[in-house]
Amino acid sequence: MIRINLLPHRAEKRRARQIQFAALSVISVVLGALLVGFVHAAISSQISYQERRNEYLKQETAILDKQIAEIKKLREETASLLERKNVVENLQSTRSDVVHLLDQMLRILPEGVYLKTLRQSGNKINITGYAQTNARISTLMRAVENSPWLDSPSLGEIHASSANGARVSEFTLTFNLIAKSKDADVDASVKPAGAKG
Repeated sequence: MIRINLLPHRAEKRRARQIQFAALSVISVVLGALLVGFVHAAISSQISYQERRNEYLKQETAILDKQIAEIKKLREETASLLERKNVVENLQSTRSDVVHLLDQMLRILPEGVYLKTLRQSGNKINITGYAQTNARISTLMRAVENSPWLDSPSLGEIHASSANGARVSEFTLTFNLIAKSKDADVDASVKPAGAKG
């Protein structure tokens, strides 16, 4: 027997395709939403991880900045202490130089020469004084050259002046104080005493 299908098969196929299309569309939208959600979650977790790292780095940078400031302060204190130590060592090594300077000034100062000021700047000595004659200034300069503790006399200026009603020559003289070792100190201090004896 022959069967004839009088149902609208094309309409049924079209409806089946529409249902299939709708189902595929819903599945695609759901899969797309899941994919977007997954990507969003992954990116959010990476952002939060990077923000935590940034915060940690900021904290560590702040700690390092404090340590650097402390190190700078310690270096400044160390430099200050070293400078003080050098000053004390310098004073310790040159403390006998003033004694030798005054001793030599007493020995070499000729009669008729009077000192007004005596200034020391390092090893450089600057004196200002009065002399009865210019020859006495020359004698003083020769005595400075012959001294074991003094050298390089240089006459700055000389001009006529009056002191206590007397006519005198006012002068400025500069020379160097020779720094010697302790052994030379002992030898130099022994020699003049031996010469006098």
